[in-house]
Amino acid sequence: MGIESLLAMLLIGAVAGWLAGKLVSGFGYGLVGNMVVGVLGAAVASFLLPQLGFGVGGGVIRAIIHSTIGAVILLVVIRIVKKV
Repeated sequence: MGIESLLAMLLIGAVAGWLAGKLVSGFGYGLVGNMVVGVLGAAVASFLLPQLGFGVGGGVIRAIIHSTIGAVILLVVIRIVKKV
């Protein structure tokens, strides 16, 4: 993985984590936390969404949408686990 790919992954992760934090009210972990949530959300989405038959076009927008969906799922799971 080149430095450009790593920077793009972190930027997309930060945007996706921030969007997920806005969509799931009450959550937000700062810049680094949002990056982690976004990158982990991308991993969740890359596994879960194709299994469900969902797909969005290609490119950066697709990556942000998929990562945001995965990050929202991740934040909801974190919220459920924290309540228990």
